[in-house]
Formats: sequence, structure tokens, C-alpha cells
Amino acid sequence: MVISILNKRVLKSIQLSLICMIIGILSACAQHENSKIPPMSIPNLKSNKEIMIKEKITDTVTFGAGCFWCVEAIFQQLKGVISVTSGYSGGSIQNPTYKEICTGTTGHAEVAQIVYDPKVISFPELLEAFWSSHDPTTMNRQGADIGTQYRSVIFYHNSEQKELSEKYKKELNASGAFKNPVITEIAPFAKFYKAEDYHQNYFNSNGDAPYCQFVIAPKLEKFKKVFHDKLKAQ
Repeated sequence: MVISILNKRVLKSIQLSLICMIIGILSACAQHENSKIPPMSIPNLKSNKEIMIKEKITDTVTFGAGCFWCVEAIFQQLKGVISVTSGYSGGSIQNPTYKEICTGTTGHAEVAQIVYDPKVISFPELLEAFWSSHDPTTMNRQGADIGTQYRSVIFYHNSEQKELSEKYKKELNASGAFKNPVITEIAPFAKFYKAEDYHQNYFNSNGDAPYCQFVIAPKLEKFKKVFHDKLKAQ
């Protein structure tokens, strides 16, 4: 009888231990479930460079005003102008070379393609610089540079540029700003062909060359005097 009672007590003790163990395990599981780390918020992975590119708004215009060495040198001076690339536009020949352009038979004009920040310099201000920096009344000629490749031309990239160019040209002729009528061609931009590398940044790289000394430098000095308040800091 005594042994039987002892066995019952041992069995009951074992059962209580098992129950406590199960409760402990369940409690630990519940505690672990409640202690899960909340998901982390996804960080903004955009770099500062990507944000700057997205927010940076630029515009482009293509001007022909005689030799592109002169046009490039002048527009490089203006605040708000980001880049100036010398090239060819307006003709039908694909990938023209400078040698072909010099024949005057390609239909292309020597041009400068200008990328600018309209928040710093407006298109009307660029037009002012364009018409002030060459003679827009001579047909296919700027000084000693003669041929269709040297014609005065604006290749507009959008309807706003077209309207402003035509309006400005009309007002110039009505005001008599020039002795002879402004004959600048105003045409839609179609294709731009970048000129050979040795034409790029020409004046800055070849300032001692005769053409730079006797043609570009005097024109540039005159331009700087008129547009001194719009020039980049030296």
C-alpha cells in the first residue's frame, strides 16, 4: 500500500514537472514572437548626383554666325552656358567632314550647339548675344569667310524658340537697328554633326594662331565690353 501511494506521488510530481515545462516553453515562444524586430524602413538609395541630374533642367539651341571658332569663343563667355560644341547642321549629307563643308556644296552651316541653363540665361538673352556678335545682314558671308557654310542661321529646337526668333528678327528690322535688313535664316533643327576634335575649344587652345589673333580676339573683346554684366567670372 505504501509503495502504491509513493508511486502515485512520484507520478503526480512528474506530471506537474511536465506541465511546468510545457508552460515554460509556450511562454518562451510567445515572448520570442512578441520580441520580433519591426521591419526597417527602406532608405533613399538615390545618390546626390542622381538627384542633381534629375533637378537640373537645361535647354539647347543651335546658332550659325560665320566661322564656328568665333561663335564658340563668344558663347563660352556667358553665364548660364554649360557647353558649346562646334559642328555642322542644315544640310543633307550625313557625317560631313570639314573638307566637304569647305566646298560650300553640302548645305550644312558651321554652327555652335549651345546647352544652357534657362534659369540663369534666357533664350532672348542668347538671341541678343547672337545678333550682336556678327553681321546678320550679309548673305552667306562673315568678313573674309564666304560661302553658304558661313550663313547667319538659327536652328530652333522648339516652338518657343521659333516664335521668339521670328519676333526678334521682325523687331530688329522694324527698328532699323542695322543699316540693311536682317536676313538670318530661321529653320527647324534636324541633325547636328559634331566637328572634328581639333575644332573644339579652338580659340582657347590656339590663341596664338593668326586667325585667332586677328579675327576672333578683336571680336571677343568687343563682345565682352557690351555684355560685361553677363560674363562668367574669370
